Amino acid sequence: MRTELLEILICPLCKGELELQTEEERDGEIVRGRLICQACGERYPIEDGIPNMLPPDLRD
Repeated sequence: MRTELLEILICPLCKGELELQTEEERDGEIVRGRLICQACGERYPIEDGIPNMLPPDLRD
């Protein structure tokens, strides 16, 4: 995931802004980490460079 994507992503539950926490970065892209909603606190994982923006009850 490129950091520029953070400018257009919002929390699907409450429409709040997201904060990025990076665990692994490669070639300028986030490979692993999480997006955290600043309003409701929900966390969305980033795995293999892809943010999982599904609500928690719909994730595997």
